[in-house]
Amino acid sequence: MTQIKEDGNSVKNIYKSLTEEEEIIGKAIVNAAYIVHKTLGPGLLEKVYEICFCHVLTKNGYLVKRQIDIPIVFDNIIFKEGLRLDVLVNDMVICELKALETVNPVWEAQLLSHLKLSEKRLGYLINFNVPLIKDGIRRMVL
Repeated sequence: MTQIKEDGNSVKNIYKSLTEEEEIIGKAIVNAAYIVHKTLGPGLLEKVYEICFCHVLTKNGYLVKRQIDIPIVFDNIIFKEGLRLDVLVNDMVICELKALETVNPVWEAQLLSHLKLSEKRLGYLINFNVPLIKDGIRRMVL
């Protein structure tokens, strides 16, 4: 992103780029979603997609954690029952998986909150209940 100052001069990119590793993981995540959706199609339970999605990533050499709790630090107190992430890949990229017909805008806010509170930069919201998986993938960067 480039900003333009009032005097007409541009300033440097104010956002830090993702690392090469984050970009590679992101491509693997999108590929895994395509493989799972192509094989299973829409209409199944979220848990089925999660299991298969994680299997594809693990098979391709990624460290995958499912349904992990992320504590919240507030007022110098650690609350262990803070967040639950669907999938965390290589301790770097968050994936929130859905299998619902109706898209809810709160999912994006949820993913953004997860990224912020876990201090991660890259996340994917993937809804498998779509005819074309490309329409169900949303990439978010902080």
